[in-house]
Amino acid sequence: MEQYIVDRPAVADHAPAGPNLTAPVTDGEEAARIEAGRLLFAKECGFVAGTATLARLPSASLPEVAFAGRSNVGKSSLINALTGRNGLARASNTPGRTQQINFFDLGRRLMLVDLPGYGYAQAPKNQVAEWNALVEAYLKGRTVLRRTCVLIDSRHGLKDSDDEVMTMLDKSAVNYQIVLTKADKIKPSALETVRAEVAASIAKRPAAHPEILSTSAESGLGIAQLRANLTALALNVALPETTP
Repeated sequence: MEQYIVDRPAVADHAPAGPNLTAPVTDGEEAARIEAGRLLFAKECGFVAGTATLARLPSASLPEVAFAGRSNVGKSSLINALTGRNGLARASNTPGRTQQINFFDLGRRLMLVDLPGYGYAQAPKNQVAEWNALVEAYLKGRTVLRRTCVLIDSRHGLKDSDDEVMTMLDKSAVNYQIVLTKADKIKPSALETVRAEVAASIAKRPAAHPEILSTSAESGLGIAQLRANLTALALNVALPETTP
């Protein structure tokens, strides 16, 4: 039976040690990162389970990476782009469509976890509250969770609901990384403005990973870099980071 621990003393207890951000990155190292990510995410990836209750979570047998974000931020589309499988995670234009936690097994090396969107949802308030409670309990207590990717729509930037989730993750010592989505939908100058605003917001947050990634599920921007980062977690290997 799964155990759920609400309080954790430090981020390091919830995730392996992070990479050395001061180490220089050679072209060879960066190529190795990208290739390792390509190989892992080319493996078979299949749906394992979907659950709306903690009691039905699958066994914690693999390291997990969760994808969190406001409704309609593009979580499912990003998972599909990472795995190269358009129909793996069900994307929808209807905010709040994902109503359960969905688990996808990537080559028996990494579990990808698609969380229900927070914020706006076309559902009764009591049901939305239940989803939010489920997600919070999962994020606080899943011992194999290595990182939560907090997705932010680059067209809109941070919202109050994002700040609330990051505060909860900080208090629970759950390592998380900001991933900007739909970066192809705005001008490069506007994207840099959003990146700067997000960087300033997370600068003093204890559980936030310092690297912010800009991605597009449509154009492929940043997909290889995100694969490389997640592969390092799956292999439990600290690889050097690229310069944002």
